[in-house]
Amino acid sequence: MKKAFRIKKNKEFQMVFKGGNSVANRQFVLYYFPKEQKVPFRIGLSVSKKVGKAVIRNRIKRYIRQTFTDLKEDIKPGFDFVVIARKPTAEMDFHETKKSLVHVLKKAKVLNKNSSEC
Repeated sequence: MKKAFRIKKNKEFQMVFKGGNSVANRQFVLYYFPKEQKVPFRIGLSVSKKVGKAVIRNRIKRYIRQTFTDLKEDIKPGFDFVVIARKPTAEMDFHETKKSLVHVLKKAKVLNKNSSEC
């Protein structure tokens, strides 16, 4: 995933938190904020130190970014996402992470109806 499609600034994170909606399951909290123009989606990641050491946190972030890259065609454009990982993600492999993220994205109704991955 290109860096242009990531949320990095605190101001942008706060805009998504305050103006957006959220859905959650046991592993992830997803904040999503619709934008006016239909530009490609952007994601911001938050993995707390409570989840694990740096190696584990970085692995979780890689899994999340790869999942969004795989689902790029299925996610509706014009959204900013902030994904917060909870403690159970530390023991999950890539396929479990992807399944859990797809579940949260479906709950948020940001996946296209004809998505093949889901």
